[in-house]
Amino acid sequence: MKRLLAALFSFVLFTSGIVIGQVRVWSLEECIKHAIDNNIQIKQQEIQTRFQQNSLDLSKLKLMPAINGSASHNYSFGRALDETTYQFTEEQTVQSNNFYIGGTLTLFSGLQNYNTIQKNKYELLAGQQDLQNIKDNIALSVALAYLQILLNKELVLATESQLEITIQQIEKTQKLVDAGSLARGNLLEIQAQAAKEELQLINLKNQVDISILNISQLLELQTPEGFEIATPLLSVNTAEGISGSVNDIYSTSEPLRPEIKSAELKLTAREFDLKTAVGGRSPRLTLSNSFSTGYSDIRKKVIGIDPLTGPEYGKYSFADQLNDNINYGIGFSLSVPILNGWQVNKNIQNSKLNIENSSYTLEASKKQLYKNIQQAYTDATAALKKYDSSVKAVESMQEAFRYSEQKFDVGMVTSVEYNAAKSSLLNAQSQLAQAKYEYVFKTKVLDFYKGLPLTLGN
Repeated sequence: MKRLLAALFSFVLFTSGIVIGQVRVWSLEECIKHAIDNNIQIKQQEIQTRFQQNSLDLSKLKLMPAINGSASHNYSFGRALDETTYQFTEEQTVQSNNFYIGGTLTLFSGLQNYNTIQKNKYELLAGQQDLQNIKDNIALSVALAYLQILLNKELVLATESQLEITIQQIEKTQKLVDAGSLARGNLLEIQAQAAKEELQLINLKNQVDISILNISQLLELQTPEGFEIATPLLSVNTAEGISGSVNDIYSTSEPLRPEIKSAELKLTAREFDLKTAVGGRSPRLTLSNSFSTGYSDIRKKVIGIDPLTGPEYGKYSFADQLNDNINYGIGFSLSVPILNGWQVNKNIQNSKLNIENSSYTLEASKKQLYKNIQQAYTDATAALKKYDSSVKAVESMQEAFRYSEQKFDVGMVTSVEYNAAKSSLLNAQSQLAQAKYEYVFKTKVLDFYKGLPLTLGN
């Protein structure tokens, strides 16, 4: 029997070890990297960037000549012209072949091709900045979700500690009630407080599960099972405060932020769009060349000349005809736009409107960045003040609770007063934890705007 129990115990330990082994502890940096590597929106933007790269490549390839070739095999029936004798044949099936290759090259078109290349280049660069902006937004979302888990876990620990104290008080009160020193109503009141704290603890644990689910969805994980985050040691140095002013942070951030770079690059692309539209007023000079040959089975080759009857004809082979019928040439054409339904003028006007709109977009992006920094700075300042006051409140509440606990143990205060002191302490601890994590997140946001990576290292 002992061996059986030992075997079962070993099996439980072994299977427990497997479950524990399947739990992976994630750091914030690992979470951010995994989210960026697997986010669907990022993958879609990467595809869009490849489209823009193809557009740039195509605009460059338009500088090369366009070359096309054709080949045909034809049958004709009835009356046909013999190009050798220039006489018509009657009721004869004629087979013929034609081969052609030719090309065109635009020599000048108002620099439209060049300006199109420049436009596509800047749109590609803007697309790359849009991709980086999406990555940055994902990183901030993951960091917020990560800190939310840490906050919820800290609230759970604080509530568990308070519940443990309440359970101890239940045991003490039970002994006093059994000894007849206290009325049973005191025991019932403190038991009700324990039930209230147990419910609060369950709700907080549910919040932990929900916050883990949220971050696992950001990471595109199939399930939150086995997911656990590292718990770094976070501290708030109230003496340091927030380094730099809003204007200082903005001056550092503006040349770094991808949304600003993207808006600037798109504005430059629209300027080249205007140059392309203006190029529509210019003449177009084109170079063309061609090469062709052919074969017909009714053609005959002159093999000699009889003084009396004239030319004598013989069989004209396929290869000889292809060689003798070669025709090639080169030419230039000049096209001058005069009136095309005001298409060129309207394209120019639309391009100017696009430039104006892109200028407003750039201005709006800069203003939004300043507002974001201003809001984060204000929130961080408020959170720091709240943290300072919360630290003092917790210290005061701890002293008040210890004093109330001592008086409760000797029956000098009622359980209602005792529970009120303990609830005040728990509320102060919760306020302190919320202020700490809010301050940490907002300062990390400000550091992120300064170009620093998101990390929770010591």
